[in-house]
Amino acid sequence: MSSGGAIQIPSRLPLLLTHEGVLLPGSTVRFSVDSPRNMHLVKNRLLRGTSLKSTIIGLIPNTRDPEHEADDLPTLHKVGTAGIAVQVVGSNWPKPHYTLLITGLCRFSVTSLLKERPFVLAEVEQLDKLEQYTSPASDSVTTEDGELGELSQKFYQAALQLLGMLDMSVPVVAKFRRLLDSLPRETLPDVVASMIRTSNKEKLQVLDAVSLEERFKKALPMLTRQIEGLKLLQKTRKASPDNEKRVLSVRKGGVFPGRQFNLDEDDEDEDGDDMLSLEKRVHAANMPEAALRVCLKELKRLKKMPQSMPEYALTRNYLDLMVELPWSKSSKDRLDIQAARTLLNNDHYAMDKLKRRVLEYLAVRQLKASLKGPILCFVGPPGVGKTSVGRSIARTLGREFHRIALGGVCDQSDIRGHRRTYVGSMPGRIINGLKTVGVNNPVFLLDEVDKLGKSLQGDPAAALLEVLDPEQNHSFTDHYLNVAFDLSQVLFIATANTTATIPPALLDRMEVLQVPGYTQEEKVEIAHRHLIPNQLEQHGLTPQQLHIPQDTTLDIITRYTREAGVRSLERKIGTICRAVAVRVAEGHALSSPDSAPQSPMHQDGKAAPPEMPIVIDHVALKDILGPPPYEMEVSERLTLPGVALGLAWTPLGGEIMFVEASRTEGEGQLTLTGQLGDVMKESAHLAISWLRANAKRYELTNMGGAPDPLEGTDIHLHFPAGAVTKDGPSAGVTIVTCLASLFSGRLVRSDVAMTGEITLRGLVLPVGGIKDKVLAAHRAGVKCVILPKRNEKDLEDLPANVRAELDFVSAVNLEEVLNAAFDGGFPGKCGGRPLPQLMSKL
Repeated sequence: MSSGGAIQIPSRLPLLLTHEGVLLPGSTVRFSVDSPRNMHLVKNRLLRGTSLKSTIIGLIPNTRDPEHEADDLPTLHKVGTAGIAVQVVGSNWPKPHYTLLITGLCRFSVTSLLKERPFVLAEVEQLDKLEQYTSPASDSVTTEDGELGELSQKFYQAALQLLGMLDMSVPVVAKFRRLLDSLPRETLPDVVASMIRTSNKEKLQVLDAVSLEERFKKALPMLTRQIEGLKLLQKTRKASPDNEKRVLSVRKGGVFPGRQFNLDEDDEDEDGDDMLSLEKRVHAANMPEAALRVCLKELKRLKKMPQSMPEYALTRNYLDLMVELPWSKSSKDRLDIQAARTLLNNDHYAMDKLKRRVLEYLAVRQLKASLKGPILCFVGPPGVGKTSVGRSIARTLGREFHRIALGGVCDQSDIRGHRRTYVGSMPGRIINGLKTVGVNNPVFLLDEVDKLGKSLQGDPAAALLEVLDPEQNHSFTDHYLNVAFDLSQVLFIATANTTATIPPALLDRMEVLQVPGYTQEEKVEIAHRHLIPNQLEQHGLTPQQLHIPQDTTLDIITRYTREAGVRSLERKIGTICRAVAVRVAEGHALSSPDSAPQSPMHQDGKAAPPEMPIVIDHVALKDILGPPPYEMEVSERLTLPGVALGLAWTPLGGEIMFVEASRTEGEGQLTLTGQLGDVMKESAHLAISWLRANAKRYELTNMGGAPDPLEGTDIHLHFPAGAVTKDGPSAGVTIVTCLASLFSGRLVRSDVAMTGEITLRGLVLPVGGIKDKVLAAHRAGVKCVILPKRNEKDLEDLPANVRAELDFVSAVNLEEVLNAAFDGGFPGKCGGRPLPQLMSKL
């Protein structure tokens, strides 16, 4: 490899034909090869060779179009570059190929071809001195006189000028400086031409310049063009040092001695403008000082980061989110109370408590500008309009509305977000919602907050504690943001069907507003104000085509639906609209001009177009909806002793509940059926004990007439709807009345329903859910309701028409309950000792 002390490349070199890029001496470039000749060269020479000589190959630029690769050998370029293969990587995707990392050594020319297959082998002549790329800098060129020395000095000064326009604190710029100081002057045209962005045609011109003087002349205009581009960039943008750092960037592939730089002003101008725009957006976001410091720190890191790094995209996404959040952007509230009252009344019928609470908030906002958003929780059965009233509140206040469905959520990261250290991390649904609405004072509806789950990923209900605490949510910290965000201006509205499944700590942070079920009269009004017009519009009908009278609507409510809300009612109205739509469409077909010649067929049994509007009466209602599934069965069921009507509360609203009892000869056992809970079973035992203790007073006997009702008698107590689990203390008075009817042989009044807890002393204690229970009794046609005395206060929540149509009996003890439940009362023996009037201390 040496002759006379000079380093020489082998005289015979295998040739690699390259379609992409031009390798110049002193640079390192990555090439992908997949042609047969090149693949054979890699397999037979590079992968099998064991000496340093076997890693030296020649690279010849192939100017032929790779899409039209022919089997014959193309005309070889006159000058090539000898290079050493630093790395070889093979891959089978998307097709078999090798990726070579090659460092250029020197120029050569091809003197003769030795063979063409399986790869090209040629006799070559070395054109450059190899020592100039491997030895320290010398003054061999600069000391020469004449034009070459001037060109060399001019080129070196231009390179220093380019270096002076860049920031030396950037590592790649410092590397560029070391290259200028360490390499000989005669190597600068090749090295600099490979660093700056030039076309392959221009690089070929530098490669073909065997004469050093000609090489300087070819490369100097390229360097000058780069300098002028940077001057123009700095002039137009008034570039700061941060922008200058972006001008010199690392490109994929690397350059001698291991890094390659890109001084392309077009791409970097675009990147710089984008970074400058992001920096302006960060300052314009008007975020708090702590958040601004974090953003500027991340922005500084981003400017020093190559775009090829995975963390670049993560940091950029983080900064984009930070500038898009509404740190100080808010919507203006509409504080006209009269207009708000009108809008709420137009959108929703009834719901007086909810409307009053919204108007109170508006009134306080008028008096005090800075007011924390309230945290409300609407609790009520499905279908009563909890979600829709939340949307109405947002429209009333003039605020943005965002709904977050929490049903089934079992990961606390859904609320707080993921930490940015995780792959695929993202902010929580609270921060995402704020980004979506674009203001910091929207109305957030947290739907189905009672159906949150819990898993190994944490408890989302616990994560909501900070969100829904007015004393903490002014500095809510999402794991993704990792900076505090103020949620105090957000109006949070949670909805739930029951408070039983909401953790106590979370329930304590919310202002609970009960949303009871609707009465029959309210449902009729809602149907004619909202449901029927909405269904007519959805089915393409008009009031001139379909008319549903109020008595028909009432019939649908009482005989075809049994619910607290209006969802089933809306579905039934939709069924009617679809049936009428068929008739209307058939009538259009019969009366259309195309069917006019067939009009005489009306006389042959064809139906004539219906008269408009189509009125839905009771007969049409039965034809469309079928037989009614619900009937008023109260009076029919109470035809035997041992049956009483109770009232129960469920998450769907109130319901009536029958209690049935029978007795047979036996050993005094009590059988309870109907999926009863422990509290209900205890109520049954309490009722038996109280009746046995007062059997003589009320003349209660067993089947044989003995004074002990259980002597020789087995009692079976059943609660129908056996598939439904039942529990709670409020069935106590109903069980007592049912057993008293069984033991006395008297019938309970068919129009009486009751609720209340009992004690062993015969006292009646208050229970909950009175409004829902009374509304259920009203729907079922009950005329009299027996309630605990201490529940009288709950009757104020009932609509006036319900209070007027029902008789209420307030009972302090069981004697008053029995007197009201039986016709003619249920008196004990004359002279019996009256029960003491004791008040419970519970």
